[in-house]
This record gives sequence, C-alpha cells and structure tokens, in this order.
Amino acid sequence: MNSVKGEYKHSIDAKGRLAMPAKLRDALGEHFTVTKGLDGCLSVYPEKEWERFEERIRALGNGEKARRVKRYYFANAFDAQLDAQGRMLIPAGLREFADLQKDVVVIGQLDHAEIWNSEKWRIYNEEVDAEIVAADVEEIDL
Repeated sequence: MNSVKGEYKHSIDAKGRLAMPAKLRDALGEHFTVTKGLDGCLSVYPEKEWERFEERIRALGNGEKARRVKRYYFANAFDAQLDAQGRMLIPAGLREFADLQKDVVVIGQLDHAEIWNSEKWRIYNEEVDAEIVAADVEEIDL
C-alpha cells in the first residue's frame, strides 16, 4: 500500500460531498471506511487498514473501555466509495461532529487520512510546534 501523506485544501459542496484529493485516491483505494477520528476530525481508512484496525479492536474483548472504543468508532463508521467525479458523500452526523462546513483540509497520516475543518486545522498547527514534536519524538524514542 502507498503511504497516505500530504495536506490538501478542498471544499465540501452544498450536498455534503467532498472531492477526495487525486494524490490520495490511489493510497485509499476504491473502497474505504470513514468514521469519527480523534481531535475532532474524521478518519478515512483504506479497506486493508480498516480490516487491521477491526482485528485490533476485536482483540480488546468486551470490557467497559473496549465497549466504549467499539461504540465510538463502529457506530459512526460507514463504507464509502468515490463517484465518477472522485467525490464522496459525508453523512450529516459526521459533518456535524467534525464541524465540516465548506472549507476542509485532508491530511495524510501514513496508514489513513484525516478530514479537518480548515480553521480547526489552522489552530491545531499553531498550538503544536517543532519543539513539542521534538519532545514527543524523544519520549517515544523514534
């Protein structure tokens, strides 16, 4: 699988459709899964990565925390594919969750993509600077 990388500014149309960036289409494939992400964005998983994610979630069992994680990701997940123009329809509930209005940013996250409200993405980038990332890199021993 190709790495999912880059930052792409796009718009959602009045019907809730997002044209997936052409450079991400190959990495994401024809079928992919979209669900709530962390930090107020949506996560877009290529089919194979979603299958791996499902297996990891299954392995958690059925304890309270596992049930909460399952509900968060799976109750809000939908299988998506692109139309002939390379667009996907994002359900209203997920658009509302991520505050997706018109201007959005799609970013690569190695094994999946994220869809952000453009203003939230701008604020996130102002709050997370190179020094913070350097400390994170050191802490996780990258």
